[in-house]
Parts: sequence; structure tokens; C-alpha cells
Amino acid sequence: MGTPELARTSLQALLACRDCQTVAVVTQPDRPKGRELKLIPSPVKELAIKSNLPVLQPERARNEDFVVELRQLKPDLIVVAAFGQILPQSILDLPRFGCINVHTSLLPKYRGAAPIQWAILNDEYETGVTIMKMDAGMDTGAILTQEKTLIHEGDDGQSLHDRLATIGAELLVRMIPDYVAGKIAARSQPAEGVSYAPKIKKQDGEIDWTKPARVVWNRVRGLVPWPGAYTHVSAEPKPYLLKIWEAEAVREIGSPGQLLRADKSGIVVGCGQESLRIRQLQLEGGKRVNAQQFLSGHPLGPGQVLQRIQEL
Repeated sequence: MGTPELARTSLQALLACRDCQTVAVVTQPDRPKGRELKLIPSPVKELAIKSNLPVLQPERARNEDFVVELRQLKPDLIVVAAFGQILPQSILDLPRFGCINVHTSLLPKYRGAAPIQWAILNDEYETGVTIMKMDAGMDTGAILTQEKTLIHEGDDGQSLHDRLATIGAELLVRMIPDYVAGKIAARSQPAEGVSYAPKIKKQDGEIDWTKPARVVWNRVRGLVPWPGAYTHVSAEPKPYLLKIWEAEAVREIGSPGQLLRADKSGIVVGCGQESLRIRQLQLEGGKRVNAQQFLSGHPLGPGQVLQRIQEL
């Protein structure tokens, strides 16, 4: 049971696993995307169809017809990875070995929808994957196994996502044989160290230049690829939006939001502490370019101000 690319990686590993037989796939219904609002299948559904697997797409997991259909499959084990719905107790109790979940954090840290992004936003130095036996709570189930990974300075939300997806898939297929053989003892999550990772919203990408440069930098890299960190440039006849894709903190001092320098090495903007050098950016409706390419068509100079929209 899963929906996005992260879940597709786990499904691919299960399909290649000699000790596992995947009998069906459950994913979210096709959703409209693009200007034409064309219905697009999830990455998990695309792989399932290529693999000639039955696909179930309940609008709600609690739907009784879906639960009946799932029961008819007689699964020994249900694997869940970023499915996007809360499972009712009737499903949790259905398989002989229960339901297990691939979660991209070191539980009990970062329970919830966006653990990868919040680990970067909060300047963590490490994260990882937990495989847990699911219960009725939100990511509160007993831990079966975990694997850690460092968060590197060069990581962003996409690179960390891809690495954790691979770690989780490999960990999953390694532990399933031992788990069903009774060789893995589940352990309750500790009561200490619980934190939450709420769903990321588009407005989370707006930069507050009064924050320290490292905080702003973490927002830039943590919100790749969506929603992306953004700001507005004061200009006539009206301000325009800039999305910032790549940056670094630098030891320069200036007023928050004020442009200090703009040249081929980057666009330096003052923060609450130190400054941010913008290396790659994108004008609203334009292409992603480096600072030199951007400045050749959109001159910026010292004294201009980057602000949150409510400040303009």
C-alpha cells in the first residue's frame, strides 16, 4: 500500500525479492494534474500495471467494499509506505503478520506526513528509516528495525528522499524473512523524544529574512522540490516572486532582506544573522538558472529589498 515515488522504490524491491510474493497493490485514486486537469496515476500504480498486478484504489480505506475486497486476497502481510490514508483497525487486524510501515525518520522523532523535510528544516545532522508494526495511532507502532544516515551539507529534500527511499526498500526486504519467522522482537517506541512532522504547505516556502542565514538556508534546501523557498523583490510597477533553489550561508552582515551584492558568484542577501548567497533561482513563470544567467536579464543591485509579501 503506497502512492508516491518513495513507495514505488519499496514496491520495486518487493517485486525483486525471492522471499516475497506480491499479490496486489493498493494506492490512492488517480488525481487531476496540469492545466488540463488530466487524471494521472500514482507512481506505484504505474509500476503495478507494468508488473501485471491487480490495483485497488479506494477513495477511503474505511470503505467496507474495499475491506471486503482486501480480505478476499488473504494477505499474510501488508506493507505500507507513504500510502496517504489512515488504516482502520479492520485492516490492521486482517493479515496474519499484521501491517508494517516504512517510515522515513528515526521514530519516535518526526511522526507524521513530512519527516524528510522537517529533519532538514530543523537542522538535524542525521535521520533514517524505521520499519514498524502499525497500530491505530499515527506512527506510534512498535519498532521492528531502524537504519541511520547522515544529513550532508549538500543534501536537499530531493536527495535525502531518494537516499531514504533506497535505504527503506533494502531494509524492508532484508527484515521481512526474519520478521515472519519470528526472529525479530518488536520494541515499543520510547516515550521520550517524540516530535511531529506536519504536512508541508505552500506558504511554508516563504522566506523570513529576519531569521539567521543558516535557518534560511535550511528552508531553501529542505523544501526542494516542493513547494520551494521563495521571496518577493521590491520593484516597480509591482513586486515579483523569486524561487530560490540553491544557496549557502556566508559571513557577511547586512539588514534583513537587503541585497548586498549581485554578481556572477551569486546574489548576497542580508539575514537576521550573517547573509545568504543565492546561487540558483527562478523567476515566477521562468526557468531555473544560475545567478549570472539571471542577472544578465534581470539586473539587481545593492539597496533593493527581498521581502515577505505581507511586508510589501
